[in-house]
Formats: sequence, structure tokens, C-alpha cells
Amino acid sequence: MSTTLADYPAEVRDAVARTREVVSALHAELPRWELIVWTAGNVSQRVPVAPDGAPSDADLFVIKPSGVTYDELTPESMVVCDLDGNLVDGTRSPSSDTAAHAYVYRHMPHVGGVVHTHSTYATAWAARAEPVPCVLTMMADEFGGDIPIGPFALIGDDSIGRGIVETLRDSRSPAVLMRNHGPFTIGRDGKAAVKAAAMVEEVARTVHISRQLGEPLPIPQEQIDSLYARYQNVYGQSAAATTTKEQDA
Repeated sequence: MSTTLADYPAEVRDAVARTREVVSALHAELPRWELIVWTAGNVSQRVPVAPDGAPSDADLFVIKPSGVTYDELTPESMVVCDLDGNLVDGTRSPSSDTAAHAYVYRHMPHVGGVVHTHSTYATAWAARAEPVPCVLTMMADEFGGDIPIGPFALIGDDSIGRGIVETLRDSRSPAVLMRNHGPFTIGRDGKAAVKAAAMVEEVARTVHISRQLGEPLPIPQEQIDSLYARYQNVYGQSAAATTTKEQDA
């Protein structure tokens, strides 16, 4: 007998409801940043229960239903799946990329959000099977180096997920350009993965334009490392707040 959401405790069901709200709102960011057309693309997020956002023992995630236009999406239309990609709650079929998202969550426990788009410039690099070289400080900050290329894989099973995990497991990049397909991004939650998706398109476009003017200049690896460390550990309000608390202790 298949498991349904009713089989989970109240705190998990409450967390699912909150995650549905978050994932529905995040989908609106994809057309806002011109990362998708029509029904393409998807956002998913693990279901957290703890107040600090830690993943729950429920091992569930929320994702967009398949083939539904973005102006039709609501929190109630989001579907809930387990980490094997099985539908746990929802009235529509899950995204065709559900198996890929599920594979990432099973094999990368630190990942709380996954995004897939077909944004124009990033997908153009994927079509050439060429990594986006780290020639911008923004890239060093966000990706810690080049944006890598993942293998060609067909939709329908977990082949795409395997390619994502194999490419990103030992990479600092939160993004991979799956060959002949497009970008997939990961993050601590759905919002972080959406941010990475927007950043991928921005730098893919900028580096492409730079190449029309001449060969862009690479950033030395030691400078990439320094920029990445600063951005990940010092930049922003949360890092500043942590530093202040440490100084006040």
C-alpha cells in the first residue's frame, strides 16, 4: 500500500503546507528573471520541520506539477514526493524531472533545493558542451570557478540526477550545464538554487558578449579562491551578524 501525506504526523503535514507556499512563490521568480518559457523548468525544495530549516526525517520534497503554466501554479497545485520520486500528495502528475531531483536529494543530503531552467545563454553553452570559464569576480564569488558541463542524459529516469551528482559532488559550483539540455542548480534551499539559476544565466550572457569583443582574461586560481572564501564566509548580513556576535562574546 502506498504512503500518503495523511500517514505522516501533524508537524510534517504543517511543514509540507509551508513548503508548498515557498515553492509556489519561487516558481514566479523564473519568468520574472526570464529563465523559462511556457511550462518549462521547475523548482523543488526539501520539506523541513525544525525551526532552523533542517531537513525532516520525513524525506519529502515539493515540486511543480508537469505541464502546468506558471500563471496556473498555486501552493495547492504543488505536488509532494518521497526521495524515490513517488507521489505522496497532489492531484496532478509531478514534473518530468522529478526523478532527477529525487536522485540529487538522496545522494547529496546537504542540498535543500534544486532548480532546472532552459535559460537562453546558459543553454547555449550547454549545447556546445563548453564550461563557462571563470573570468568574472561574480563567478568566483558564486561558483568558485568554471561552471562545469555534465554528461548527456535522457529525461525519464534518474540518469540526469546521476549526471548532476557526479559533476557537482566534488565541485564548489552550485550549477551544472547538462550537455544539450540546460542548467540545473542546487542550494541549501529552493531560494538559493533559484539565485544560482539567475546567476548562471547572467554570467553565461556576459561571458558570451565578452567573447564577441575578444578573448576574456582568466582570473588566477589563487584570486578565485580568495574571492570565493570572502563571498561565502564574510559577505552579507548573516556573516556580519555572526562576526559581531563573536566580537561581543
